[in-house]
Amino acid sequence: MLPAMGDLFAELARRASSSARREVDAYAREIPEFGILDTDPRARAETMEYAVWLRRRTGELAPTSEELTPSDLTAIAAMGEARAATGLSLESRRRVLRLHTALMLREVNEATDAQRDGGADELVRLLGWFAAQGERGIEAYCQGFVSALRHRLPYVDQVALLVKALLSGDPMAAELARAVGMDIPAYCAVTVIRVPSPRTPGAERHRGPEGEIESLIKEHQVPLMWSPPTESTPGELIALTPLPPMALAPSTTPDPTQPREVLSLIQDFAQSLPTPCAAGTTTADLPDLPAALDRARRISRAAPLRRAPAHPHTTADVFVELAVADVPFVDAWLHTLAHRLAPGPDLLLTLDAYYTHDMNRTTTATALNVHPRTLDYRLRRVRELTGLAPGSTRGVRVLSSVVRRGLSGAWGPRF
Repeated sequence: MLPAMGDLFAELARRASSSARREVDAYAREIPEFGILDTDPRARAETMEYAVWLRRRTGELAPTSEELTPSDLTAIAAMGEARAATGLSLESRRRVLRLHTALMLREVNEATDAQRDGGADELVRLLGWFAAQGERGIEAYCQGFVSALRHRLPYVDQVALLVKALLSGDPMAAELARAVGMDIPAYCAVTVIRVPSPRTPGAERHRGPEGEIESLIKEHQVPLMWSPPTESTPGELIALTPLPPMALAPSTTPDPTQPREVLSLIQDFAQSLPTPCAAGTTTADLPDLPAALDRARRISRAAPLRRAPAHPHTTADVFVELAVADVPFVDAWLHTLAHRLAPGPDLLLTLDAYYTHDMNRTTTATALNVHPRTLDYRLRRVRELTGLAPGSTRGVRVLSSVVRRGLSGAWGPRF
């Protein structure tokens, strides 16, 4: 039985059909994937029916603070499953929830304004009911949505959705994690492995790592997502490696120690590539993952490309190059110095080995497979061409940045 006419709940019940129609119209207008509601009468009728039902159940349960019943939650889950089966994306699902919530609050405000006596008690009761039952409803909706995804999407794509959900703070992450058999990490290392876009003839014919992604996931048991390179954008593997809380670096430490699991993942992925790659990593807790992803991506784009990265680069490894990338005239100056090294022989790679081995002549010469005198000749040649002694303080500061910028691919394959 409806409450006496004139109270908030009765007003909401009176407006249920018109409010539901406004919601359906808003979906069709604001969410592209719901454009079908304007052309498919059956889809529109089903969406309208669900919107009306949800409002009527609210009107029946909220006045006495009753919970959604198991059958109610089953119906909500069925709607989530039906929408996932149509191909609704995670982003559109989030927009649906935001739009639904905004419209419900608007309806409550309008119904409250239409009352003569204010209805403060009913308003408090209704908002309390929304807070508790709304969370249960969203959980049921997510369960239904993920249930459909498990049948519709390959395992790799399900894990990719988990990564996207974690990075966006989507509450569906919990359901997606259960579906793929993973735990949600409280802290993690956010790693981006950059693969350059193909720029040489025939590069697109190389076998990509797509066939190895599922093996990587199952071997390392971490959420990861692969985006292949295009002609204009690099490819990226994004991995979220769980860390124990004590491994989270303090904010004052820019170069946290990375666990072996991160390096192992990078090395395994690099083996599946026909091209060099660059890895950047940083640490964060769950709420800070989006900012951490941006940092890791910027680090990976500043890091040198390697066939077998010796370690994941952190802020401490490339902080100079990160700053240089944002100052065009400094970058242009370094680029000019790189051009001066072009006569060679192999001066950029020689400098790379020299700095990698802490300017030790013996180990550098061994790594380059040349005689130490040959190394000395090359270092003198660098000084002749640039006016900078590679072993001097100024030479280290400038030439190491030239090496990193050049090997990162920032100036193109031929600079």
